[in-house]
Amino acid sequence: MVLIGPEAHAQSVPDGFVDAAAVVTGLVVDLRYAGTDNFVGRPIDGYEAPRCLLTRPAAQALAAVQNDLAASGLGLKVFDCYRPARAVAHFIRWARDPSDTRRKADFYPSFEKRDLLRLGYISSRSRHARGSTVDLTLVERASGREVDMGTGFDHFGPKSAYADRSLTLDQSANRARLRSVMQRHGFAPIAREWWHFTLRRELFPNDTFDFPVR
Repeated sequence: MVLIGPEAHAQSVPDGFVDAAAVVTGLVVDLRYAGTDNFVGRPIDGYEAPRCLLTRPAAQALAAVQNDLAASGLGLKVFDCYRPARAVAHFIRWARDPSDTRRKADFYPSFEKRDLLRLGYISSRSRHARGSTVDLTLVERASGREVDMGTGFDHFGPKSAYADRSLTLDQSANRARLRSVMQRHGFAPIAREWWHFTLRRELFPNDTFDFPVR
């Protein structure tokens, strides 16, 4: 979760952060907030390049996950990694603007935009700002095709909850496979979003950063 205000760190990249693609062989990087394929529909403040920045321990743990998946012909695709505090400020401004609902059908079809803050789908704090949280899915290595998880990334609704009962058996199994391999290598999931994982032993557990991704 992201802390906005004077406690956010300066804009320089601190020691301990790396480009995860340089550490995780074959990592597929699809940084949604650096482009327009996201719930806002435009690039998000602080995302100046589609790079997956993470703390070194988180990137190394992700490399272990990737190696573990190789035997089954699967790999990882990341949607978001380190997230600057200014990005979450952008999310809050967007959530408070009732006139902009251009991506409702794609990302929050079951809710009115005004309810996203109240329901917690948009928050003023984010673990991503500490650099050890990642949003990701599984892909088939040969084709690059995403494995069916039942919803896409950033779907705001009950079906994104890990244990949603409307999933097919295959979708449930795919979510379980992702959660199992991530937990095996030191990541903790959350119940509400099947794609969200935080390294248990974070390098910066009490810090919030706001340097841009570039």
